[in-house]
Amino acid sequence: MSLRINAVVPDFEADTSHGSINFHEWIGDSWAILFSHPKDFTPVCTTEFGAVAKLSAEWKKRDTKVIGVSVDGVADHKRWCDDIQSVGGSDVDFPIIADEGLTVSKLYDMLPEDAYLPDGRTPADSATVRSVFIIGPDKRLKLSMTYPMTVGRNFAEILRALDALQTTTTHGVATPADWAIGQDVIIPPSVSDEDAKLKYGEYETVLPYLRKTPLR
Repeated sequence: MSLRINAVVPDFEADTSHGSINFHEWIGDSWAILFSHPKDFTPVCTTEFGAVAKLSAEWKKRDTKVIGVSVDGVADHKRWCDDIQSVGGSDVDFPIIADEGLTVSKLYDMLPEDAYLPDGRTPADSATVRSVFIIGPDKRLKLSMTYPMTVGRNFAEILRALDALQTTTTHGVATPADWAIGQDVIIPPSVSDEDAKLKYGEYETVLPYLRKTPLR
């Protein structure tokens, strides 16, 4: 299936390095980030897991659960965590889904329906399993990104995007390019000038359709 922004993400049951889960139940009332990898014990992915582990306090501050998925088994995941901790310097305190049957990879449109894992496979056989999905408490997809195998993801940007999503959802505003917490936000065009003044007070009109205001 093709996943679109604001669609309810597929639910599933899976074994993970922290035990069995039902995905929607696991999300609960939190935000969630599902990030995927083509294989355990691969160089780029190991650095990425280390980066996510280092941000543990930041995810918790934002009431966000993170969960990895890789098309290897639980035993491999647990052994891999030792390497991740060695490289990243932080405990891996989030679960990693075992997707040996490619169920999650196919549900989330990272692999075609006829994909399979050949004997002696390499990461190239599941190369497209390199995605990030940010999911709201309503279980709807808020943002997705897909990367090639050779390019490590920037989790500082994913954290920034999460901040923007939570801010726009809570306050009914938009955010400009490169926005970070504390900077001005954009008043949506659907809000009239009169209503904008009532709601936000003074604001800056950059263009008739681009109005900025501090977040109050």
